[in-house]
Order: sequence, then C-alpha cells, then structure tokens
Amino acid sequence: MTAHQALDEAAIRRRIDQVVQAIRAMDLEGVQVAYAPDVVSFDVQPPLRHPGAEAKRRSWSEVFAAYRPPLGYEVRDLTVTVGGEVAFAHSLNRLSGRLKRGGNGGFWVRATYCFRKIGGDWLVVHDHVSVPLDVRSGRARLDLEP
Repeated sequence: MTAHQALDEAAIRRRIDQVVQAIRAMDLEGVQVAYAPDVVSFDVQPPLRHPGAEAKRRSWSEVFAAYRPPLGYEVRDLTVTVGGEVAFAHSLNRLSGRLKRGGNGGFWVRATYCFRKIGGDWLVVHDHVSVPLDVRSGRARLDLEP
C-alpha cells in the first residue's frame, strides 16, 4: 500500500466513524454528509433500490422514528480497499436499541460501501445492506451473530 492509499484509507475510516457517531446520536444531518447526491442504495427496507440521497434520508428517518434514543450501532470486521479515486469497504454492522413500540430490537447486517473521491471528500456512491435469508422458509435470519 502506498502512503497516499494509506491516507485515503484513514480518511474513509474516519468518514465511517463519523457516520457511526451520527447514527448513535440519531443525527440525520450527520449521517447525510457521507452520501453523494446520486447515491444508489440497496437497503434492507423495500423497495429493491433506493436512488438518490433523499431516498437514503427517508430510510434513516424511518429507522430513527422506530427507536428511542440513544441508538446502538456497532461496526465489526471493517475492511477498506482503496484504488485511486474509488474505494470499497465491507463490514458486519449491528443496529440495536429500545423500540418506541416497546421492547428492545437489534440485528446484524452485512454492509458494503462503494466510495468515490468527490471534491477531495470520500462519499458513498453505492451501499448494499442485507441480512441472510433462510431459503427454505423465505424469512430473514435476524438472529445470527458474527
């Protein structure tokens, strides 16, 4: 890895840390700064594709509306690969907290982020968040742990 790649990787890790802190604080504006305006997201919530930063904002708004503060968010096994003006990262992430409807809720997801360096900042241009599927039952497996 070159020195430039190491600096870019550190910047991406800082960006992800900023997003994690914003999620925990349920700070929608803090989360939004990580996404490019034309981001395309394949999220756990319908529909199959969420094009644009406004769609990403709506997804996080729905998550924040379901939980009471503070929200738990953990990133595990983060791997970042940088190549020029693009990079990708993947990790296992856990969202958890007290649900407004009562009780506690939480689950692990698989996350992949594609970044592009735009105006000197690393922004998410694509993300994919998913949960494993039990093929026989057709149900999501929210009980799995790393």
